[in-house]
Amino acid sequence: MKVYTIKEFSDLIGRSIKTLQRWDIEKVLIAKRNPKNRRYYTHDQYLTYLGVKADDAKKVIVYTRVSSSNQKPDLLSQKSALEQYCIARGYCIHEWISEIGSGLNYNRKHFNKLMEDVELGQIHKIIVAHKDRLIRFGFEWFESFAKRHGTLIEVMNQESLSPEAEMTKDLLSIIHCFSSRLYGLRKYKKNLNEMIKVKA
Repeated sequence: MKVYTIKEFSDLIGRSIKTLQRWDIEKVLIAKRNPKNRRYYTHDQYLTYLGVKADDAKKVIVYTRVSSSNQKPDLLSQKSALEQYCIARGYCIHEWISEIGSGLNYNRKHFNKLMEDVELGQIHKIIVAHKDRLIRFGFEWFESFAKRHGTLIEVMNQESLSPEAEMTKDLLSIIHCFSSRLYGLRKYKKNLNEMIKVKA
């Protein structure tokens, strides 16, 4: 369970440290105490402050994704495989989320909403066909983030089953991104050298 120092908690809820100290004394919002008798707060207290009861809103979500519209058949295959997987394990699914967007894009609408719900403690488990359906790179970070907020990310198949064309497209996107940055640095260096020559 994630915990916050009094400073972190005050920033999180938009209240001053003095207000939190007063609330603690008045038993409005009682702080926890560490062995050094310093105040700290838990994520459940944050949810309580927001009016969200963590235990009441725990959902099991299935998330599927493909990179482009022409991969919709793969999206249907993911759903079908996950349906069988969930039925075999007796999972009660609260919501099925499907999304079209690159696994390199961290600004996907449904993906961001999913992470917000994780942070609010509303999700018990996220089930995906394989890791790169959730995110192409950095899966371990998101898995750790979810775990800190009481959410388990369950992967049906640990291997990457992405279509070869999609993987190639993502790799080309990475190469293009770094090439653009390299070009920008070279241009900046050239302009800088010209400025130095003018001043000299």
